[in-house]
Amino acid sequence: MNQQTKTAETLTERIESHQAHLVVVGLGYVGLPLAVGFTRVGFTVTGFDISTERVEHVNAGVSDIGDISDEELAPLIESGKLSATTDSAVMAKADCISICVPTPLSKTKDPDVSFILSAVGEIKKHLHSGMLVVLESTTYPGTTEELIRPMLEETGLKVGTDIFLAFSPERVDPGKPVYQTKNTQRIVGGTTLECTRIAKIFYEQSIEKIHTVNSTQAAEMVKLLENTFRSVNIALVNEVALMCDRLNIDVWEIIDAAATKPFGFMKFYPVPGLGGHCIPIDPHYLAWKLKSLNYYARFIELAGDINSRMPEYVVERIGKALNLAKKAIGGSKILTLGVAYKRDIADVRESPALDVIRLLQQQGAQVEYADPYVAKIKTDNGVMEHVEITRERLQSCDCAVILTDHTDFDYEAICRHAPLVFDTRNATHDIHAPAGRIVKL
Repeated sequence: MNQQTKTAETLTERIESHQAHLVVVGLGYVGLPLAVGFTRVGFTVTGFDISTERVEHVNAGVSDIGDISDEELAPLIESGKLSATTDSAVMAKADCISICVPTPLSKTKDPDVSFILSAVGEIKKHLHSGMLVVLESTTYPGTTEELIRPMLEETGLKVGTDIFLAFSPERVDPGKPVYQTKNTQRIVGGTTLECTRIAKIFYEQSIEKIHTVNSTQAAEMVKLLENTFRSVNIALVNEVALMCDRLNIDVWEIIDAAATKPFGFMKFYPVPGLGGHCIPIDPHYLAWKLKSLNYYARFIELAGDINSRMPEYVVERIGKALNLAKKAIGGSKILTLGVAYKRDIADVRESPALDVIRLLQQQGAQVEYADPYVAKIKTDNGVMEHVEITRERLQSCDCAVILTDHTDFDYEAICRHAPLVFDTRNATHDIHAPAGRIVKL
């Protein structure tokens, strides 16, 4: 038995017996659910994060993530099987490391892989033979092979022989209890066949189904296709919404009618803009990579242009609705309902609601916001705090704008008391009101 076989078999045995120690780098929306999932099946898991506050919360059994409750987290912490730290030295004892750090875009829409490189730099300090390293952070095709592998092999350890490297894109849908980490099929692509094999075995311990692809580049591309698909289709229905406005047709009625076709159509709805960490950002990773190959990703660029202009369109439509009531945006009291980027979560990353508020304020509107999930937001005018939705507040505003369709909102009361409601999410679809009282995107 050669050294490569011995190293791989030892790591495989530790994984399959759940004796392997897992370190999850980054305890956000991706990392914490992953850590909890592996702890539940018997692994010893340590979360590493640069945020002292987040580490303290996790060690106190307090979750900052909506999909993981305190009731789920606390017993795992108390058992001693799950813990968190800001000390990267814990990686020296790790058998498996999953990198779950942010991958934002720069102001010029270039990939910012600094968090990945920082994480790999810490791993490199403590890298040892028989370790599996998996990147889960969304990035452009080639990142794992071109950036991470050379950094790790600078230690003298060879990927595929001494250490094992793979990419497995996260598939998290915050706020949706149906598909979570355990029951959402995983894509795994390794740097070598042996890397793929070991990474597949690793994920099989906690996740129900695994689908392998031939390389890390293929796995990276899968994630970008998934979110580019959504971005392009959302852009299409957003443009259809603009068309229907000019044709004086209800776009929501059109989409629901088209969706009765049992084949050849997938239902997407218009939105006031794209939010979250994935859909507004991931397609630009792919477009950026293709530019280096002298290819212009036309669909991606066009979809990005349409989607990014939606907040301006929303404000334009609000202005028109107020004009019909013989009012201007400047000086009007506008109550925005919801600032999270999607229903029933607290995440405001890239939320179009923030853009709508900024644009309204720039035009002189007096803006308040109500969101039971978000206590404070930062705007160009300073910090805003969540306000309660009361009859008096609704009656005193000039327009209530539904930007996030939280299930906590009483839409019937909103439509009954607000003099004008602008609905960007079709949350008022089953509410009857006098003509002109409710205006939809």
